[in-house]
Amino acid sequence: MRVTLRTAVVGVMGGALLAGCGLTSGSPMVDDVKPGTIGKGLPLKGADLTVASKEFTEQLILGAIMGIAFEAAGADVLDRTGIQGSIGAREAVKSGDADAMYEYTGTAWITYLGNSEPIDDPHKQWEAVRKADAENGVTWLSPAELNNTYALAFNEKNAAKYKTKTLSDVAALSKSDPKAVTLCVESEFSSREDGLPGMQKAYGMKIPNSNITKMDTGIIYTQAAKGSCTFGEVFTTDGRIKAMKLSVTEDDKHFFPNYNVAPEINSKSLKEHPEMAEVLAPITKKLNNKVARELNSKVDVDGQDPHEVALDWLVREGFIKE
Repeated sequence: MRVTLRTAVVGVMGGALLAGCGLTSGSPMVDDVKPGTIGKGLPLKGADLTVASKEFTEQLILGAIMGIAFEAAGADVLDRTGIQGSIGAREAVKSGDADAMYEYTGTAWITYLGNSEPIDDPHKQWEAVRKADAENGVTWLSPAELNNTYALAFNEKNAAKYKTKTLSDVAALSKSDPKAVTLCVESEFSSREDGLPGMQKAYGMKIPNSNITKMDTGIIYTQAAKGSCTFGEVFTTDGRIKAMKLSVTEDDKHFFPNYNVAPEINSKSLKEHPEMAEVLAPITKKLNNKVARELNSKVDVDGQDPHEVALDWLVREGFIKE
């Protein structure tokens, strides 16, 4: 979901990822949708907009929500959702190869803007991101309640055995019984300052590399549920937490940043089509962790298509009509 890179490295990697992600391609969205409570009067009629997202479930859903909403408001939308990695998607919007995406404030503050310390207050963090990113030609619209931050999760058996309710408990266990703390994590999380290295430093954990296994996001939940690793890195909005009966550790030192989602829009595109803001505002206001877990679960647990999940939710909430 997120990678910590700095200045020149970001520039080099961003360009490489853009080339590798095939941002000259994409497919038109062809949903037959009409305005509901949004898009009345077709304020985006005649606009050609490109929507981006990263490759994981929640991002695919959010990207589809944004694109379908623009369609209902009259725009022709090119779908470039599913870009691998944070940097590629970010650079697409920043460069103007894409017009907009839903992004996370914590990712911007730590990863893109190079800050090492998160801002505890979620609204103040969004304000800081909005102000700083304006200089990069990127505009942030108002954020949602949805806060997709990191956590460690473990199954019922390990919950009863180790009684690790907080990350401080995990740190204590890593010292008293080093073999007990095995982790399944994503590659990005293993190298980010707002991920594993920073967490270990903040909590005084000492977990040897031999106890850390890197794997794809979806596999982590399965392995944590099986107990193949004691703790798995998870996202707090993921529907599989409840479905797989996983317990989540409390971040008692508030190490992990707030990752509130908000529309991130290329400033030139927004100036050309300011109506994007009014179309997205009521949708963003509706997004919270409960909604995210429900929608994510439909994809990751029930096997539904992210685009169809997004479409159904927009119709159900009355934002659009079919």
